[in-house]
Amino acid sequence: MRQTRARFLVAVRENGAPLPFRLRRCDSFLCRLRGLTFRRSLAPDEGLLFVEPRESRLGAAIHMCFVFFPIGVVWLDADGTVVDATVAKPFRLYYAPRAPARFFLEGPPALADAIVIGEQLVLRPLDSYPDAESV
Repeated sequence: MRQTRARFLVAVRENGAPLPFRLRRCDSFLCRLRGLTFRRSLAPDEGLLFVEPRESRLGAAIHMCFVFFPIGVVWLDADGTVVDATVAKPFRLYYAPRAPARFFLEGPPALADAIVIGEQLVLRPLDSYPDAESV
């Protein structure tokens, strides 16, 4: 998957249709450490894109300690193929993808329902996407 350094991104399906979520890139140590911890809510179109240094099941695992609401989680391999998706529940200790992942998206629970395992997603800068206002 081609890397982009934009702060806000949109995930686009192979047919060109964007997922209705605005993703904030989260690749620094502090951003990855905090994630959604201690947040009280998440906007229906808001999400985070976590970027790991390499594909791994352990490195892409998440916890829900001090996350007070359920979230949708989608794991992608280095090529952008969806390898797993779930709705993570508050205060659960461990969620890991079924297969190694390099990227994972966290957002509203609807995110996990909007995805099909095996589909390919492309990440594009939000401000350069032609329909950015509709995302």
